[in-house]
Amino acid sequence: MARREVDDSYTNGSVVEVVSIEEGSKMDKEDDHQNPQAPDGGDVVVCGMPMSFTFLQMLLAEFLATFFLMFAGLGAITVEEKKGAVTFPGVAVAWGAAVMAMVYAVGHVSGAHLNPAVTLGFAVAGRFPWRRAPAYALAQTAAATAASVVLRLMFGGRHAPVPATLPGGAHAQSLVIEFVITFYLMFVIMAVATDDQAVGHMAGVAVGGTIMLNVLFAGPVSGASMNPARSIGPALVGSKYTALWVYILGPFAGAAAGAWAYSLIRLTGDRTD
Repeated sequence: MARREVDDSYTNGSVVEVVSIEEGSKMDKEDDHQNPQAPDGGDVVVCGMPMSFTFLQMLLAEFLATFFLMFAGLGAITVEEKKGAVTFPGVAVAWGAAVMAMVYAVGHVSGAHLNPAVTLGFAVAGRFPWRRAPAYALAQTAAATAASVVLRLMFGGRHAPVPATLPGGAHAQSLVIEFVITFYLMFVIMAVATDDQAVGHMAGVAVGGTIMLNVLFAGPVSGASMNPARSIGPALVGSKYTALWVYILGPFAGAAAGAWAYSLIRLTGDRTD
């Protein structure tokens, strides 16, 4: 399977995440011998399950990066709602800039998925091991929930509202919008993250710009979630589950379709006229 060579730039998974299922299996076996920091030959036990120390580092990177993303994005929404000082375009810029920053910060460690739907998309495309996807999704969702708790405590305590994603119109309309913008996002990510004919070092700019654009035009319609963790975290903290299914089904389906669609057009050899 063609894959981008490892480099120091973010490729949303080129270092460790953009791997075939077979390569992922090799990684698990090699971790035991390549990481002397981990006890007992490389495995640590978490909740009764052995995990390689390297994979735990990846999970921690996903948790921290997703926390910072949600803290910045949800924080911008909260400040705008309370002070009116950020403006709607400012909220879009906050989301895009935060994604861009985290892409370059931890892309070489965990792939900076930051989003369970993106993790699913990579798995569907054979670029991320399925067995690792649930742990990634759990870390991302836990981070979004933690960020929501911190913001609530900062801006008024346990009775303060949490920025939830809610449809601006019909649920079906928001479902379609979430599908389309997540499809578009995953399509771009697959291009810059997995295709060796794309410009990998610009991945952060491309992905951050896509997030920004999607928030600008889809925010008033659906809230432009694109990320089940972004919707689930505030919903859990605020106990508001209205139309939550829209923000789970839409992004997951859109990411899977986007990854599959890019796989169809990927050039696997030299381009010919």
